[in-house]
Amino acid sequence: MAQEFRLPDIGEGLTEAEVVRWLVPVGGEVAMDQPLVEVETDKAVVEIPSPFAGTVLSHGAGEGETLEVGSVLVTVGAADEAPPAAVTATSRPSAEAPPIVGTLDDQAIDLTPANTASAPAAVQALPLVRKLARELGVDLSTVTGSGPRGRVTREDVMAAARPEPVAAVGERRPLSKLRRTIAANMSRSWSEIPRVTTFDHVDASRLLAARRALQDRTGEPIPVDALMVAAVVPALAAFPEFNASLDGDDLVVHGTIDMGVAVDTDDGLLVAVIRDAGHMSLLELAAEVRRLGDGAKTRKLAPAELSGQTFTVSNIGAVGGGLGTPIVPPGTVGILSVGRAVDTPVARGGAVEIAPLLPLSLSYDHRVIDGAAGRRFMAMVLENIEEPALFLARPSLSRSR
Repeated sequence: MAQEFRLPDIGEGLTEAEVVRWLVPVGGEVAMDQPLVEVETDKAVVEIPSPFAGTVLSHGAGEGETLEVGSVLVTVGAADEAPPAAVTATSRPSAEAPPIVGTLDDQAIDLTPANTASAPAAVQALPLVRKLARELGVDLSTVTGSGPRGRVTREDVMAAARPEPVAAVGERRPLSKLRRTIAANMSRSWSEIPRVTTFDHVDASRLLAARRALQDRTGEPIPVDALMVAAVVPALAAFPEFNASLDGDDLVVHGTIDMGVAVDTDDGLLVAVIRDAGHMSLLELAAEVRRLGDGAKTRKLAPAELSGQTFTVSNIGAVGGGLGTPIVPPGTVGILSVGRAVDTPVARGGAVEIAPLLPLSLSYDHRVIDGAAGRRFMAMVLENIEEPALFLARPSLSRSR
C-alpha cells in the first residue's frame, strides 16, 4: 500500500522548504533511512532520509519548488502501484477545462469606461494605461500597441514618453531561498531597529604579534574572527545590555554569550553561532570558528547552528573591507564589524611610526543603548585589542568547558 511522507518541521519554526535536489527519482528504489531529498530551509540545506522502503511513486514538488510543512513530500509503495491522484506532483487541470474568470487578454478591451475621452475609442488600452498616458502627456492615438490585438501596454506608453534608446533589461534571476531570507531579515532590521554606528581605529601590532606567536607554537591557524570574539567577550560581560534582546517593553539580558560570526559563502552571508563563547579558550574559539566556517560554506550546518546569536562579529576585512555601517541582526542589539588592518603612519612621542591600524564599526540599537554606553563598550574592546594580555589572561577564557 502506498505511503505518504509529509515534509516534517526540521528546524525551529519552519513553515516551508524549497526542494534543492531529489536523490531518488520517481520509479527508483529507496531503502529505509536512505537519503531521499535535499531541501533548503531559511538558512541551511538539509538531507532528509526516507522513513519507508520501496519504490518512489511520486514527488510532491519539483526541484526549485517550495513545499509547506505538512505537505506530501513523497509517496512510496510497490513498484506496480499507482500513487494517490491527489498527491501526484505532475497532475494538472485538464486543458479543456474553461478558465474560472476568463483571461485579461480576452477582456482587456471591455474594461475601458465608455466616457473616457482622453483618446479615440479605437485605441485599445486599459484604464490604468490611459491614466499613465494622461500623466505623461502621451497621445495614445500616436502609439502602436504591442499587446494582444494591438492593445497599448504600459511599456508602450513609457517608451513613447521616453523616445531615447532604452537599455535592455537583461537576465531575470529569481532570488534563492537563502537570499530571500537575508532580504527579509535586512528589511525587518532596517524598519524596526533605529541603529547608531560608532567608528574607530586601533593599533593591532600586539594582537597580530600574539597571533603569530600562538600559530608558531601550536601549529594551528588562529582566525582573526576568533581573536575578535575573545576580545569582545569581556566587554559583553562588563556591559550586559549589549548581550540582550528587546522584547516589547522588556530587555532580556542573556545568561550566556552565544556569539554570531558572519561567514561569506557562495550563496550569501550566513551567521554561524558559537555557543557559550564566554567559556571557551582562544584555541577552542579558533577551532570552532574554523569548523563553523567550513560548515557554512558547504551548507552542512544544522539550523540550530545558524540562529540564536546574542551578539555578532563580522570580519569584513577578510574581503578587503574597512569601515562600514553594519545592520543589527533582528533579535539582538549590537554588531561589531572588523575591517582589514592597514599599515598607517602614527604619531608617537613626537615621532612618526608605521603601525597596522584596524578599523572597527560598532552598530547598536539606540532604543536600548545610548551613545555614551556605546563609546564605553568600544573603549574596552579597543583596550583589549591594543593589549591582548587583558583578555587572554581571563579565567573564563582559560578554563576548559
